[in-house]
Amino acid sequence: VQLQASGGGLVQTGGSLRLSCAASGLTFSTRTMAWFRQAPGKEREFVATITRSGSTTVYADSVKGRFTISRDNAKNTLYLQMNSLRPEDTAVYYCAVDRVIALRVTIPTKVVEYGNWGQGTLVTVSS
Repeated sequence: VQLQASGGGLVQTGGSLRLSCAASGLTFSTRTMAWFRQAPGKEREFVATITRSGSTTVYADSVKGRFTISRDNAKNTLYLQMNSLRPEDTAVYYCAVDRVIALRVTIPTKVVEYGNWGQGTLVTVSS
């Protein structure tokens, strides 16, 4: 499994960015996918997740109403639209795939529930 995140960069406070994650080596449409981020000196944290069909999404409280996760199963690609960016959004953003293929009772949001992190893409928000 390979996950290639892209789309990061430097943006001013209030600006927008769209991250992409190209997936290969897996049946993309059968896997729940997520975005996580890790700021310097901090632990990796959950940002958003989307179920296999895209019918259900979950967001961290810190990004709710500003970020939108989506997917294109025909293109094996995951997206994260980030609007109204703040300096505290500065981090390396990673896409990841749910370790479990079978349907879960609850939607996974913990770091340990995901794998195949890839190299991440850096988002820097200047004040």
